[in-house]
Amino acid sequence: MKVLKFGGTSVGSAQRMKDVAKLITGERNIVVLSAMSGTTNSLVEISDYLYKKNPDGANEVINKLAQKYYGHIEELYSTDEYKQKAKELIKHHFDHIRTFTKDLFTLFEEKVVLAQGELISTGMMNLYLNECGINSVLIPALDYMRTDKNAEPDPVYIKEKLIKLLDGHKDADLFITQGFNKERDVVVAASVRDHSYRDVLHRLDNPGFETNIIPFQVTYHTNDNHIF
Repeated sequence: MKVLKFGGTSVGSAQRMKDVAKLITGERNIVVLSAMSGTTNSLVEISDYLYKKNPDGANEVINKLAQKYYGHIEELYSTDEYKQKAKELIKHHFDHIRTFTKDLFTLFEEKVVLAQGELISTGMMNLYLNECGINSVLIPALDYMRTDKNAEPDPVYIKEKLIKLLDGHKDADLFITQGFNKERDVVVAASVRDHSYRDVLHRLDNPGFETNIIPFQVTYHTNDNHIF
């Protein structure tokens, strides 16, 4: 098993998402996705407006970004069923972002807003893979990722949570999760071979794709455990 991490440019459009889907299928991998290109910049702009107590400016950017995603939905999915599921996903996340235009906005709220980009891209990819008949499972990184007092990944906690999540889906073809940014305290990345995680930094030089793997150290415990 490998973990492949795709940057924002790699999933920057519906067609690029489809291209990534072709690359990741065929093996039982963990796939880590960043936000679609341009999304994080827009979320930062929204946060800046909210810090300045300008909800109208924030809502203008929110609405513009949401419409962009609705356009991606029409291009990415082929069935009405999955288009509707994707629209509900987008509505859920953007409604959540809009709630921050009404209350006090601090660093904590900013982190939540910035995290939405990865949550949206992974949700959309998971739905697309399901529509294609692939048994992919979405694993929110916040369900297993935690940093310690030094703002570094907590390997003991990650190991315990991640093993439980993976073992709960033994029939899955793929696992989809989000990328880790220490400054924002959200999400993850890694590499897996057989039943072991190893500390690795790797770049896949596929033309047109900004693909990389960010390391963390977690070992999947088996009776015959190997660290590669």
